[in-house]
This record gives sequence, C-alpha cells and structure tokens, in this order.
Amino acid sequence: MADVVRLLDGRYPPRTAEQWDAVGLVAGDPDQPVRRVLFAVDPVAAVVDEAVEWGADLLVTHHPLLLRPVHSVAATTFKGALLHRLVRSGVALLTAHTNADAAAGGVADALAEALGLLDTAPLQAAPAEALDKHVVFVPVADAERLVDALAAAGAGQVGQYARCAWTSTGEGTFTPGPLAAPAVGRTGEVTRVVEARVEMVAPRRSRAAVVAAMRAAHPYEEPAFDVLELAAWPGGTGIGRVGRLARPTTLAAFAEVVAAAVPATAQGVRFAGDPDGTVQRVAVVGGSGDSLFDEVRAAGVDAYVTADLRHHPASELRERAEFEAREGRTHPYLVDVAHFASEWPWLAHAARTLESDVAGTGATVETRVSTLRTDPWTGRVASPEPTPTS
Repeated sequence: MADVVRLLDGRYPPRTAEQWDAVGLVAGDPDQPVRRVLFAVDPVAAVVDEAVEWGADLLVTHHPLLLRPVHSVAATTFKGALLHRLVRSGVALLTAHTNADAAAGGVADALAEALGLLDTAPLQAAPAEALDKHVVFVPVADAERLVDALAAAGAGQVGQYARCAWTSTGEGTFTPGPLAAPAVGRTGEVTRVVEARVEMVAPRRSRAAVVAAMRAAHPYEEPAFDVLELAAWPGGTGIGRVGRLARPTTLAAFAEVVAAAVPATAQGVRFAGDPDGTVQRVAVVGGSGDSLFDEVRAAGVDAYVTADLRHHPASELRERAEFEAREGRTHPYLVDVAHFASEWPWLAHAARTLESDVAGTGATVETRVSTLRTDPWTGRVASPEPTPTS
C-alpha cells in the first residue's frame, strides 16, 4: 500500500491541494498488499459495494468522504457505515481531489483531451514550487557520498528524475586556525585540496533538512557552501486548461462533442449563446468553475466548458458577452455539464498512469474505472412546448 500511495502522491502531490481540502489516505494499512485498485468520482455506497464485490484492495476517489471535521465514525452514521464496511472488507480509501484538479495529467488535462483540445496550457497557472540551488565544495573522494545524503534529504528531484546533480572540479585552499580541528591539512599551514563543486536543487521548504544533511555528510569541520534562491516562474500546472480545436465548429456542434465525451446524466449538456456561433479556442474547468469567469474572459476563448454554473454569474457573463460582441470583442459562450460528468474522464488517465508507474517498479497492479453514474440527479422532465395562440 505504501508504495502505491507514494506513486499516487508523486502524480498528485497532497501539498498542492487547497488548504480547505482533505486528501490522501483516508483508511487503510500501509503494509497491506495492493493487487486491485478501483477508481471512482464519489465515495458513495454503490461504489463501495462495487469495490468490495470486485475484490479491490484500494479505492481511489476524486471527492473526499470526510471533507469536514467529524467527531464520530460510528456505523450508525452513513459515512461511518461506509468506512466500517471498507475496513472490514480490507479495502483502503484514498482521496485525490484538488491536488488532482490542477496536476499535469489530472482532471483538467483529461477533460481537455476528451474534448480534443490541442496546445493546452493552464487557465490559471500555479507558480512553480519555490526552489533553492545548493552549491557545496567537497573533496572529490567524498562527492558521491555527499550527493547521496543531499538526495536523501529531498534535493535533486527534477520532475520524475531523482538524485540530479551537477559537478565540476577545481582547487580549494584554506589555512586552519589554531583552534581548528581540520579533517585535511595542519594548523597554520596553507592547504590545497582538489575539490568537487556539487550543485543540486531542492524545494525551499526542505532547506533546513538539506543543509543539515550536508553538514552531517561533509568531512570538513566548516564546509563551504552557498544556498541560492532561484527565480520563480509560472508552472505547467494550475486550474483549468485553455486549448484549441483542430478546426472551428459551431457552438451547437461543439455542445454535441461535449455530450459525447462525458458520461450521460439527467442534466445533459446546456449551452448559452448563438447555436451557430463559431467555436475554436476553448477553456475547460472540471467541477464548479463559475468563480473563474474573469480568467476565462482574459484568455480570449470562444467557449467555456465547466459545471455547476449558477444563474446570476452565468446570466451576467452572457449579458456582458452579448454587449461585447456588439463592440467586436471576445464573447465566450457557456457550456454547462454535470459536476460528476466533468471529472469522470480523469479516472481512466489515473488508472493507466498508476499501472505504468507500478510496472516501472517491477510490480503489477490491476485497475478498474467505475462506470456507475454517481451524479445525484436521477431524472429530468422536459418543459412542454408552448401552446400556439391564434
């Protein structure tokens, strides 16, 4: 279990989740073997039944079961009953929520790919994690041991590559003072040593641990080192995605593409705007996205696909769009899908990625994507056609 959780956390780092969110392993024994993993959007009773009946060892859901603090998980409550059944059946539960929304290969990327968007970029880019560059001068014979120590403390991780370091050699010189206890050289004598310059990057949050590891592994009483704060830049992750269709289409035809790409729900797919309007540049946000209208307008897109659009923000955006269209400015159309439907495409991505990552360790795992429709709405009645008046 611990190895699978580590791989999932590598793809969807818990530290990138929103502060209000609750992600990670909810229930389960880190020492438990994992052979089967079920992916689903919602941790509801029907999904738990599916996990138990299929013999899953781990259930990964997008939405949290325990988002708000609770004071009891007794089986007399519906959430407690679900947890009890999972534990009794040996099924662990892990949540990847807002940490999966923005991640590369996460919810936004999966929805964009399902709609055929090309050349995608984040709608609201998250800043890359603040990094330091650690520069250390060490005798050549001790360089590899020092690199190992810094890597163990969190340095040298670049994407999916670990223990990344750059070294060069040169001559260091120093004169030990009368109270020094030099590992090399003698008190009062000029000492020259062939040293390696070792450079490794590390998250700024790991600075204290990396420096402590360097001091512990370094043979010198007073090692020479620098810690340089690297410039920040926009990262490749973030909320939503913006991309383009391979060829322009109409809003009505694009809405049909959306309907075919996501699971069917009672709501279906709604759109606001001229059915014959042109759509090529598109923004998408999985889940509730009407808080990002300003970013959508700034992106200059033709259409915005998201879920849970509320009446007043959507009405205001549509009125503004119609006004700006008369002024010759951009006018994003709205395409509204069910919350569950907008996030479901990610499950297959997550399942394939986990199988590949596990295979890279020399092991295997079987994955399955739940096709249960966990959208809470179960039916819809169309409004009757208006009666013609004479």
